[in-house]
Amino acid sequence: MSKRALVLVDIQNDYFAAGKWPLDGVEAAADNAARILAHARASGQFVVHIRHESTEENAPFFQSGSEGAQTHSSVASLAGEPVVVKHQINGFLDTPLKSILDEQGIEQLTIVGSMSHMCVDALTRAAADYGYANTVIADACATHEQTFGEITVPAAQVHAAFMAALAFAYAEVLSTDEYLARMS
Repeated sequence: MSKRALVLVDIQNDYFAAGKWPLDGVEAAADNAARILAHARASGQFVVHIRHESTEENAPFFQSGSEGAQTHSSVASLAGEPVVVKHQINGFLDTPLKSILDEQGIEQLTIVGSMSHMCVDALTRAAADYGYANTVIADACATHEQTFGEITVPAAQVHAAFMAALAFAYAEVLSTDEYLARMS
């Protein structure tokens, strides 16, 4: 059996209602991520937390050292669970993430977090390029609306488009309930 790790991507305070960059559906996504995290811990899976910190002085969110850049309490790390701090969209870029996973013999990743169209997407694609078999938990990820030119794309459509793209070639995309039923 392949060794699996849960990777929690940027589930940070600034993405919640009181933060600087709130996402649509973030509470429900975090609740589902917490369910996946509880299962991973109970089944002895390796767990890695990724936290983004901006190096820009006037960053709109995730300012280094701020409360907003801290991991949300619903998925806080426990002792022994690595926390990878990143400064790029891709959680593998300029971080020890790959070596942490490789040291554990990890071959499969379960991915949850934010934002669907940015850091979750970038991490999943990079992980596939590195040869990891990926599962993304769609309802444990969140995003917000996007604007391109004169078109505003609602968050639900942004999320669906990115989940569809990842499911096409980079990951199996499941709901929390589907994943937990399969893993039980």
